[in-house]
Formats: sequence, structure tokens, C-alpha cells
Amino acid sequence: MIILILGLVLFLGVHSLQIVSPGIRDRVIERGGGVGAWKWPYLAVAAVGLILIIVGYGRARYNVPVVYYPPAGMRHLALLLMLPVFPLLFATYIKGRIGQLVGHPMLLATILWACAHLLANGSWSDIALFGAFLVWAVADWWSVRRRHANQPPRARVAWGKNDVISLVAGLITYLIVLGGLHRLLFGVSPL
Repeated sequence: MIILILGLVLFLGVHSLQIVSPGIRDRVIERGGGVGAWKWPYLAVAAVGLILIIVGYGRARYNVPVVYYPPAGMRHLALLLMLPVFPLLFATYIKGRIGQLVGHPMLLATILWACAHLLANGSWSDIALFGAFLVWAVADWWSVRRRHANQPPRARVAWGKNDVISLVAGLITYLIVLGGLHRLLFGVSPL
């Protein structure tokens, strides 16, 4: 569990720098000689954190006590909550109306993903992993909204091809994950 917690601290810590110190990225880039002064240390810490999360969760999930056993119906609710996650992830990178409506599709996807997994899993390692991501995503959502509160509204983007791509690609990805990819990657079927 220590490896998992260390990974969460590193990964979510580096992703929280803008929450605790808004504008830090711009200041580091200005003082440090370009984008690389921010990007490479950020990437290194995030990568080490992610590796530790994967290794730590993989080890901890079989060796920690279960806090609660979710009722069977919670798994169905979790599957429903996961439905918009992949379209939102695609909408993060394929700009369109969905992203404009949601504001921060990656953060909303993370919140839904974490909630779904907390509904379906109840061990200490699950609570640590998904709970930490949930708390972080909510805090980051609040922070981003606060930082951008005084910006003028952007011109409305019409529904279009990018939104269709996000929806279709996201739903196909969801079906692939349900159809066996989740079991292949994590050893557990969500169905």
C-alpha cells in the first residue's frame, strides 16, 4: 500500500501544482528558459508516480482488507456511470461542442470513473486509488473554474463532426473495454 500511496502523492501532487500555485507553469517557463523547463521535470515526476500507482495497486489489491461489499446493483450503476467517460476523454482532445458544454471533459471523466469504481469496489486499495483521484479531480475542477471565472465567454461552438467522432469513438472504446479489454488489462471483468 505504501508504493500505491507514494505513487498517488507524486502523480496527483505534480498534477496539483496549478491548484496550490496558480500560474506556476508560466512562471517556471519564463524563468527556466522555455517549455522544456516545465515539461520534462513534470513528465518525469508524473511518469514515476504513474508507474508506482500501477505497481502499488497491483500488489495492494490482493493484500488489503475489504471495507465494504457493494450490493450487486451498484455494479450496474457503475457501468452506467462509465458510459460517458470515454466520449468525454475523446472530447478532451477532439475539440467541439461537448468540450465547450462540459468545460473540462477530462476532469468530469475522471470524476465519473472514480465514482463508478468506488461504487463497485470496496477494498482499502480501491478507496485509496479511486478516492484520491475523485478528490483531486473535484479540487482541480473547482480550481480551474475559479482561475477562469473572470474570462469573457467564448464564442459558442456548434455541434459537428468532432462531437460525432468523440461520441462514436468513445462508445466503441467503452464496448471494447466491456468486451474483454478490462479483464485483459486488470484481471477483472466489469460485467
